[in-house]
Amino acid sequence: MPPNPPQTPLRRLSQGSLFRLSRSTAYPDAPHGLGFLEPALAELVDEAETLQTNVEGLRKLSDALGTFNESFASWLYVMNMNALTTDWPQAPTQGSFMLAARRAEEDARAAMEAMRAAEEAARRPPTPPEPTSTMERSELPTTDGATETTIATTSAAATKSAPGAKPAGAVKKKAAKPKMTAKEKRERGLEMERLLSALPLEFRGNDPNLRRHMEMVVEKFLDNPGEGFNIVAFVKPPDLNQARVNKCLIALVNRKIVRKDNSTGSVLYHWNGLPQ
Repeated sequence: MPPNPPQTPLRRLSQGSLFRLSRSTAYPDAPHGLGFLEPALAELVDEAETLQTNVEGLRKLSDALGTFNESFASWLYVMNMNALTTDWPQAPTQGSFMLAARRAEEDARAAMEAMRAAEEAARRPPTPPEPTSTMERSELPTTDGATETTIATTSAAATKSAPGAKPAGAVKKKAAKPKMTAKEKRERGLEMERLLSALPLEFRGNDPNLRRHMEMVVEKFLDNPGEGFNIVAFVKPPDLNQARVNKCLIALVNRKIVRKDNSTGSVLYHWNGLPQ
C-alpha cells in the first residue's frame, strides 16, 4: 500500500511585498517589479570575473611550481649520479687521521720538551761574568813601581791612539725590541688578519699551530721592513722548524706577498706586502 501523501499545507507566499515597496511613497526612487535585481546582478558579475582572474593566477602558479619541481628534481638526480661516479682523491682517509694524530702527539711532545728545557734553564745557577783584560790599579802588584808606571803609560797611549775604541772586555748588547703601543698592536692585528684572509684555508683556522707559525714568520718581516732573510733566520726550534718555515714561505711566495731572490747566490726572501 503506497504511503499517504503529506497533508502539511504549503506556506502562502507573500505577493504584495515588492509591489507595496514599489508603490510606497517613502521610497519614490525604488525600482518597479524586478528592477532591483539589475544592480545586484551587475555586482555579482564583477565579483565572478574577479574570482575567475584569481583562479587563473592560481593555475599559472601551480604550473610554474610544477615546472620548477621537475627541473629541481632532475638537477638533484644529476648531482647524485655525479657523486656516485666521481672519485675524490683529496678526501681524507684512515691514514690521514692517523697522520694528524701522530703530528699532534709530536707537537705535544715538543712543547713538553721546550717547557722542561725552560724549567732547567731557570733552575741553573747564573754563570759568573768573564774576566776582562782591564785590571784595576789596586789589583796590580805594588812591589815594582816601574810596572805600574809602564801599564799606566801603555793604557794612556792606547786611549789617545784610539779615542773611539771600546774596551776589549766590553760586550756588545743586542738592542731590545721596542714595545708597541696599543694603537700599533691594533693596526698590526688588523694587518695580520687581512694577510691571513688572502692565504689558503689551512692557514685560517683549521690548524691553530699552522696559523701561529705563519704569524711568527710574518712578524719577522714586519719587524724588519726592507731586509732580506734566508730560511734559517725564521727557524725557532723546537716549535718552528725548517720544514714548517718552508711551508709558510711557499704560501707567501705563491700569493706574491713575499719575493724570493737568489741572484746573490743564496736564497733570500723579501717582503712585498699584500698586492692591491
